[in-house]
Amino acid sequence: MTRVFVARLAELSVFDPLGDQVGRVRDVVVHFSSGRRAPRVIGLVVEVPGRRRVFEPMTRVTSVDAGQVITTGLVNMRRFEQRTSETLVLAELFERMIRVTTADEMFEATVEDIAIEQEPNRDWVIVKVFARKGSGGARSISRLGRRRGETVLVDIQQVTGLQHEAENQSAAKLLENYDDLRPADLAEVIHDLNPKRRASVAAALDDERLADVLEELPEDDQVEILRGLGRERAADVLEAMQPDDAADLLSELAPEKAEELLRLMEPDEAADLRRLLTYDEDTAGGLMTTEPVILGPEATIAEALAVVRRIELSPALAATVFVCRPPLETPTGKFLGVVHIQRLLREPPHAFIGSILDKDLEPLTPDAPIGRVTRMLATYNLVGVPVVDEDGRLVGAVTVDDVLDHILPDDWREERHEVTHGP
Repeated sequence: MTRVFVARLAELSVFDPLGDQVGRVRDVVVHFSSGRRAPRVIGLVVEVPGRRRVFEPMTRVTSVDAGQVITTGLVNMRRFEQRTSETLVLAELFERMIRVTTADEMFEATVEDIAIEQEPNRDWVIVKVFARKGSGGARSISRLGRRRGETVLVDIQQVTGLQHEAENQSAAKLLENYDDLRPADLAEVIHDLNPKRRASVAAALDDERLADVLEELPEDDQVEILRGLGRERAADVLEAMQPDDAADLLSELAPEKAEELLRLMEPDEAADLRRLLTYDEDTAGGLMTTEPVILGPEATIAEALAVVRRIELSPALAATVFVCRPPLETPTGKFLGVVHIQRLLREPPHAFIGSILDKDLEPLTPDAPIGRVTRMLATYNLVGVPVVDEDGRLVGAVTVDDVLDHILPDDWREERHEVTHGP
């Protein structure tokens, strides 16, 4: 096959010459040059196992056949990083407004697909643009339920405006292409965008999704995106974040900006963050979340399992139930003990969790150094540990993922796939 449409190509699996699957195509990388008749396709963005996106040059693509892409099998596993001279077709060109000039007419249209073709010299280039007349694009629907605007397939030479900045493509379309990604993987995609595009994509995410993504981004990106949001929206997103991550982000802002956002938040949410901001970052108080799973001793096993089953809980938070006297929000009443999820699974549903408490786990104090936290997790093979104040009230919990995040290098999110082997 010497001509293929990118929307179809992006669904294909990539195989090596022996028939082993390497990954799947997620986007197509093109280069615009004033000296060329048509934009040249320089490679594919291929998602390999582990959700890592790597670059596969078109020179290593031996064939594009029905339902598959065949390569030489040589894949550079370094994470794909878009260069300033490169354009991503799916992420940046689809839904872009263009102008089409034919022998008979001139009109504006919206890009819906792009055809690439292999030339006799084996270079791949953009040859055709499939577009819909008008500015509504694929989402413009008439009252009769039909899409407005006639569709046309035109030569690339008849199109102007394709090379402009990608801001004309809706951020919603880009997110549609990546809607199956976990927050950490979507954060990686957003990190690779230019700042203006990154801001528009962040604005298109709902508060919960943006909060999840922010927690996975490097600190510089977090601050940049938060500053680009309106004050009210920034406060809402902070409320949707895990308290410890939100506190870390606030600590990166100027004190007056952080205080402004705290005043816009719900009082209870702001109080948690103010408390976290008082602790040193290298202590249990600085690492903990103020929203672990907390239940009273009279809760049943069935009720506890229903709570830890909630989809919004991370595996680390769902692994431990902290049992306290009322009130059941931090700072709680007296801390009584913990129940691990494995124990919950072994007990009858009608039993009370107060009857199966692990009372041997000595809680930490907020000023406990990180060295003590890590040793406690390692010594007792724990996923989370309680943190109590001088009155024995639970004020939070430290989970193993928070500790790992803290002890890894500061730039680990930017180089999460670049693993070095120590002694």
